[in-house]
Amino acid sequence: MPAEGSSADPIRLVVLVGSAREGRLSPSVARWFLEQARVRPEFRIDVVDVATSGLPDSLADGAPQAAALRPVLAAADAFVVVAPEYNRGIPGPLKTAIDSFNAEWQAKPVALVVYGLSLAGGVRAAENLRLVFGEFHSVVMKDSVVFPGIAEQFGPGGQFPADPQGSAAAAKVMLDQLTWWALALREAKSVRPFGA
Repeated sequence: MPAEGSSADPIRLVVLVGSAREGRLSPSVARWFLEQARVRPEFRIDVVDVATSGLPDSLADGAPQAAALRPVLAAADAFVVVAPEYNRGIPGPLKTAIDSFNAEWQAKPVALVVYGLSLAGGVRAAENLRLVFGEFHSVVMKDSVVFPGIAEQFGPGGQFPADPQGSAAAAKVMLDQLTWWALALREAKSVRPFGA
């Protein structure tokens, strides 16, 4: 029987949906991404949505909302953040959600699915998230899924994305990287805990 945390165990993936605004497009983007991830047998997926999870009132370790989410994030082997770009950065609720935790992010891989209204939309959110997660000793995947001009990403019947083949190919590359890093970091931590 494989040891706890071996490569035979599913990768515990948390998808963090990062917008809480009324009329947000995050649910459509997240729904599409989850379709891509759920066909891969290596993942066991949890979804954390900042709009419904309840943001911590403070950054204190004992904040009740943080205490409720801590076990889910701590058990994760990897994360995917679905985030819009607002004003050349990420939404405030997403930043609050990230900053409410510390060890839960450490030495784990993070992949990004980002979008925005402009032709560069999402790219600056991705760069912002790379800097933030770097502070937590996370490994952010080089390849992301980016949906610029998000309003044009919906097809005539409302289907998302308008270019499903290209988007699915980008998601595959990103998830392949995420899988490799999740397994490699999990194995490394089983030999030597992070920070030891």
